[in-house]
Formats: sequence, C-alpha cells, structure tokens
Amino acid sequence: MIRTAVAFLAAGAALLACAPEQQVSGRALYADYCASCHGAGGKGDGPAAKGLGKKPADLTTIAARNGGTFPKVRVMSVIDGYTRRGDRSSAMPELGVALQEGPLVMVDTGEGVLTPTPVNLVALADYLERLQE
Repeated sequence: MIRTAVAFLAAGAALLACAPEQQVSGRALYADYCASCHGAGGKGDGPAAKGLGKKPADLTTIAARNGGTFPKVRVMSVIDGYTRRGDRSSAMPELGVALQEGPLVMVDTGEGVLTPTPVNLVALADYLERLQE
C-alpha cells in the first residue's frame, strides 16, 4: 500500500516537472487592465484619464517617490484593492478578483513571511517595477 502511494506520488511529481510552465505576461495584463487610464508608458496619460476627476498616478515614479526602492508588496496591495477597501474617492478599480486566475506563487511579504499570491498579480507588479525611471 505504501509502495503504491509512493509510486503515485513520484509519477505525479514527474508529470508536474514535465508540464510546461504557464508564462504570465505582466505587459499584457497592464495593457488589459491599466493602460486605458495610466497610458501605455505608465505616465497617467491614458485615453480614459481625461474623463476622471483626478489624473491617474504616474507609475514610472513609484520607486522615486519611495526613496529609490520599489515597494512591491505595497504596490500589489494597491492593485489588489486590499489597502483601498472602502475608499470611495479612488477611481481605480480593485483588481484582486480579476487577477486571481491561475496558480499561486509564494511572495515574501516582509520579515520572511511567505504568502501565497496570484501569479498574475506578481507579474503585473514585476512589469511596473521594470517601468521605473
């Protein structure tokens, strides 16, 4: 019985190792969910920005506004909507539900605490980090 269970586990692990890794494009997610307001380059000049009461944030200066360090966990929290829940003044939608599809990856959310996080949310934050000037 134990030998059979071990064989099934080994076979499952082998299949997972052979399965193609799902590639998530932060750029594509940005184009789908962010570019209409924040613009193709992240400057806050997207076509929908004119219709908003407040100009969308310039996403290329996030690190500069934070002492030169990109605050990835905080950025993911803003995108997800977690830190903005109940904020009626924000025009930015909470994207947590839209980005939860797909696998979870472990992200260090501070002090070595690993938190399962949707891979789409991580990919989008990684793309924003690459936009920094």
